[in-house]
This record gives sequence, C-alpha cells and structure tokens, in this order.
Amino acid sequence: MEEQNKNIKREAYWMGYTANQHFKAHPRLLEKAKGMHYWTPEGKQILDATAGLWCVNAGHNREKIVAAVQQQVATLDYAPAFQMGHPKAFELAEKLIAITPEDLNHVFFTNSGSESVDTALKIALAYHQLTGEGRRTRLIGRERAYHGVNFGGVSVGGISANRKLFPNLLAQVDHLPHTHDLARNQFSLGQPVYGVEKADQLEQILLLHDPSTVAAVIIEPVAGSTGVLVPPVNYLQRIREICNQYDVLLIFDEVITGFGRLGKPFAANYFSVTPDIMVTAKGLTNGTVPMGAVFVSDKIHNAFHQDDPMAINFYHGYTYSAHPVACAAALGTLETYHDENLLYRAAELADYWQEGLHSLADSPYVIDIRNLGLVGAIELEPQKNKPTKRAFQAYLDAFEQGVLIRTTGDIIALSPPLIISRAEIDQILSTLKKVLQQLS
Repeated sequence: MEEQNKNIKREAYWMGYTANQHFKAHPRLLEKAKGMHYWTPEGKQILDATAGLWCVNAGHNREKIVAAVQQQVATLDYAPAFQMGHPKAFELAEKLIAITPEDLNHVFFTNSGSESVDTALKIALAYHQLTGEGRRTRLIGRERAYHGVNFGGVSVGGISANRKLFPNLLAQVDHLPHTHDLARNQFSLGQPVYGVEKADQLEQILLLHDPSTVAAVIIEPVAGSTGVLVPPVNYLQRIREICNQYDVLLIFDEVITGFGRLGKPFAANYFSVTPDIMVTAKGLTNGTVPMGAVFVSDKIHNAFHQDDPMAINFYHGYTYSAHPVACAAALGTLETYHDENLLYRAAELADYWQEGLHSLADSPYVIDIRNLGLVGAIELEPQKNKPTKRAFQAYLDAFEQGVLIRTTGDIIALSPPLIISRAEIDQILSTLKKVLQQLS
C-alpha cells in the first residue's frame, strides 16, 4: 500500500486553500477514519482535533449514518429537485425544525455552507422586494468574517486574502468592525467582557447609508475560520435590537456553530438570540455527504406565498437540493446526535476544555487563547516578516506527532468531534504543549 501511494500522480488535482507545491512534495494523506481518528496509508493513527473541517461532530464512520446512506443509495439514488419530491426530504425538514430556535419553521436545502449563504442573501433581498421595500438592497457583513467562497459570501465576508484577487464582487456591501480586542480581552475565559460597544457601530453604518436601504446583516455568532473570535457579552443581543429597530433582517451563519458545537443545538439557542434567517451545513450530515440548509421565520416564508397556487414561489434552487442520499445521511446524523445527547455534550466538557486550553498560556509565543463550548484558538506571535509560518510549522509538527489541528494565519484552531473523551482532550493539549516548546 505504501509503495502504491508513492506512485500516485498528484499534479492533476488542484487543491483549494492549499500550498500545492509544498503539499505535493510532502503529502499528508488520509486513508481511513473511525471515531476520533484518521489513519494514513502507512497505518499511522492521527487524533482528529478539528472534526475534519469543523464538520464531523459525531466522529467518523458512524454506524447509523453509514447504514442510512447505504440503504438509500440502493433504494433511491436521485430524485429531481424541482416540481418533485421524495419522503425523506419532508421527514428531514420536520425533524430539523423540531430543534431549531422558535419561529424558524421552514427550511430550504442546499449543498454547502457557501450555497447556504448565497441562498440566505437572495432570500433577504427577495423578501424586501415582495413586501414593498425594494429600496432595501444593501448587505452588511463584518471584517474578518468567513461566509464561504461564492460571490455573495465573499462579498459580505471580510478576510482580505479571500477577496483581493476578485475585484468584481457585489456592490452595496459594507462591513462592521470585527470584535477582536487583544489589548482588553487577552486570555478571556469564554465570552470577553469588553466590546459590546462595537455592536453600536451597526447603527452608525445604517444611518450612514439610510436604514431604509439596508436589507440584511449577516454575522457568524462565533467567527470560526478567522481564528475563533468569541462575541463580547451582550454583543449579539445588541445587534438584534438594532436590526429590530430599523427593520433590517438578521442572518446568523451557523455553518460552524450549528449542531452542538457550543453545547446547544445552535448558537442562537446558546445566546438566546433568534435571527430571521439561519445558515447551516457541515454538522448537518456529519460531513458524510455534502449538504446545507437555510432556516427562515414564518414572516419571511409567508412573504413568498402566491395567490396563484400554480405559481413558483422562489426562483432559486439546486440540482442536488434535498438529495436523497444527503437526506438519509442527515437523518442518520440526527438520530446519532439524539441517541448520544451530542447536541448538548459540549456543555459537559466546556469547563474541562477551557481549563486545559488555558494551561498553555505560558507556552512559547502564545499571545492569546480563546474558547467557547468545544471550540478553541491559540494565537501565536508571528515570525518577523513571515506571517503564518510559525503556526503552520506547529500544524506540521502536530501531524507528525499524531494530532490533526487547523491553522488560520498565526492562530491554531481546535474543534474536536463532540464524542471526545477527557483523555483525548489531554492528548491534544499535551501534544500542543510539546509542539509549542519545539517551536522555541
């Protein structure tokens, strides 16, 4: 097997978000997975500290999900997504709205977080057209935000590297400031104390553009891909208040925080703030089959009602919306979450996780540690004139020592599967302690 993998040609595959030249010279291949672990083709075991890519919340290769997918492929492999349906799509929708925050009673299925974001933005714009407020065309995102890679998501996103090669993004977009305040909130335990006033800048932006021209504000409750930026106390509540005051729709991007990451089904539950539209993906199918979902309130859904029962409600959709195999995977995932109480398990481990993470505060080059639920970040002092290099070296070293972490900039991001044990938390943190010592 090792010899076979050495002979694999690698140039044809153009990898996303990857240093292709370095990777193809020094490949890191994963061949199988089970529970909390991956294995390389050489048989080396790797502890997954990132839930794949923030998505494998129930751990890898779970029996009920595998069985559901296998049975579905053998029964109904595909059904047309327009003017047709299949039973599992409706079953899944009902089971999902049973765990969403109150009033988010309708779901539109997509195939990824990126598609979910663009769908949510289109729903927001269409809603205002249908309710006689067609002037509301402006969208508000946030600095350092990640909302996927489609044109809408990149436009409202705020990570400069994702935007700089694409000059023709959506017009009429503005951005809130990010909430990261290293000077005042360094090494916060959970939610930072300082920074609620940053939410008030939403009102300033609305007044600058005329609130009656703004359609929606989109926010990650916890900004994940940019390096785990936890919202200050009462920040999200204040954003909700301002949106209510000016009749602006609030969209939560819960692609990362959804399905148990914070110890509640969704961040909206955790923070007791309900958006008008909620975007999900990743944990919806435990990463097994690509799928996303956008939840909307009754108010928004009802605006699309047509007097003519033969009329199409929303001119939007995907060939693979509510794909039968994806729906089966999602149903198996929800059953697994329910059987093992995984949507709430992060709350049981949050204190232990927090204490362990912050025990690394005196390690070399560590300038901040952030955490909430079962997500964490260790921010490192960048190498002079070599940003990202120190964290990426930590990533490579951790992989060699049998732990998969994720880095973004000079930040180590951690989001293990929700099935993790305390012993496995200890393994992740002890490995990181060694890795950080080696960096010095």
